[in-house]
Amino acid sequence: MTASDLLKLIPSQTFRDLAIETKVDLQVKKLSGEIMFKLILFSMLNSEKLSLRVMETFLHSAQFKSFSQFDILDGKYNSIRDRICTINADYFENLFKKIYSIYSKELKEETALSKADSTSISIAAKLLTNGIATGGPNRKLVKYSVNLKGSIPSSVKVFTAQSYNCDEPALTELINESDNQERGVVVFDRGLKARSAYDKFTNDGRLFVSRTEPNSRCKAAESQTITNKPEGSTVTLHSEVRGYLISKMQKHSQHEYRIIKGFIDKSGGPICFVTNIFDEDPYVIAAWYRQRWEIEVFFKFIKQHLNAKHLVSRDVNGIKVMLYMTMILATLLIAYKKINRIAGLKIAKLKFELELENDIIKAIVLLCGGDPARAAHLFNST
Repeated sequence: MTASDLLKLIPSQTFRDLAIETKVDLQVKKLSGEIMFKLILFSMLNSEKLSLRVMETFLHSAQFKSFSQFDILDGKYNSIRDRICTINADYFENLFKKIYSIYSKELKEETALSKADSTSISIAAKLLTNGIATGGPNRKLVKYSVNLKGSIPSSVKVFTAQSYNCDEPALTELINESDNQERGVVVFDRGLKARSAYDKFTNDGRLFVSRTEPNSRCKAAESQTITNKPEGSTVTLHSEVRGYLISKMQKHSQHEYRIIKGFIDKSGGPICFVTNIFDEDPYVIAAWYRQRWEIEVFFKFIKQHLNAKHLVSRDVNGIKVMLYMTMILATLLIAYKKINRIAGLKIAKLKFELELENDIIKAIVLLCGGDPARAAHLFNST
């Protein structure tokens, strides 16, 4: 599937429907929601370090006009800045949700395993009014919490309040508000370890797998026999108990949980899992937790190749807009990689960019009365 084919999976009516629903274009004459979506997407793809000046330059380019299919475009960088800061971020959030739904079905990942985690972006404190203080006077953080369902992001939240300095409240809120967890399992790291959070997930019917401390206390109701270790496992499990978790204040959890203990083969270090899933083999639970590493790879990719570590806007609304756009572009590139069986995301991004560039060149040649078919060998990337 080509890059253009992938983009065509997003119905053009979607932009118009969401514009009406969110009133994103109310009293706006030039930089509509659809134009801003396409401008940010195009700029992210074609710039190693995105900035408002870069977006202004692309807005006036023949390539972007061909890509966006808007012939007459005008706007200065300060107009783009103001639009990003004030545009209704719900428009981009809803676009992200629609696009997730489309590509999740295309990849057949509607019931895939979810991985939830947080990452932070650091910036000079004098440049960021809202942000999480790091303990030092010179830096502040913006926290991104992401749920990766299967291979693509399904939900994301931005946190700038000091109360989200640790991962636990951010991840708890992300998982509780995600509406796509009901048909799957969510995996998260031991940064989220509150018994109250476990009980809330269980009360809501959310299945989870996490890692906990080897010395976690449990009022054991029964012990279980560990099954034989399967080939390819990187851990060796040696015990399992089922019972109520006990907090430092001697308070018992509302529900029983499984505590599965073992050690990591490579290092010999202890490892301990906690889950509210009782009908799966313990080695399956361990294998599911191992998949959590995929979200670490995802964070590395969006920071290194999609400008996620650079804040184009330092306004909270603008940060949300740019984060939703980052998730949308990441979804497109991951889907393109998987469908076309490309080895790495970096190469997938390059091929995606080149395909779109070729399509733009062909469209311009046609507008000039030429025939791109006469130079078909130049566009053949196979």
